[in-house]
Amino acid sequence: MTMFHRLIVFLAWIAALLFVLAGLMLSWEVVARYFFTRPTIWASELSQLCLIWGSLLGMSWVLATGRHISVDAVTRLCKPPVRRGLEALAMAIVALFAVVVMVKGWDIFYESLVRGRSSGSMLNLPAWVAEFPVPFGFALLTVQAMIECVAILRGKELTEGPHE
Repeated sequence: MTMFHRLIVFLAWIAALLFVLAGLMLSWEVVARYFFTRPTIWASELSQLCLIWGSLLGMSWVLATGRHISVDAVTRLCKPPVRRGLEALAMAIVALFAVVVMVKGWDIFYESLVRGRSSGSMLNLPAWVAEFPVPFGFALLTVQAMIECVAILRGKELTEGPHE
């Protein structure tokens, strides 16, 4: 297991924990609001942060484990060499898209950091806290997509299709 793979597995566990925390916070908000008529000022915003961070930290692990959404109705009908080429092309496109989002996300994050923008909510958290996971998560996705592309071109076993 490579160091990068260890990192994305670790981040996937962090993402899972963040999803659990978001669920707990939102559950507490429901109880506080409807049973005690005392809504919190923190549950909504912090649970949103957990969902943002969790989703973006887990992307590269999802790609690495083949658990992403994949529409393969046409590619499964192709012969293995064509399918391998199409899968490699798809990973290259994912990497290219991830680079674009990473760069644009970094610009937004950096501008918020420099200007000191905040969420404008009752917690008034710095805006960069919710913006940083975009360039970070998509940088990880870029690396994983390139790893997948190279692995496919080197003969990584593809999922079963009608011609295999």
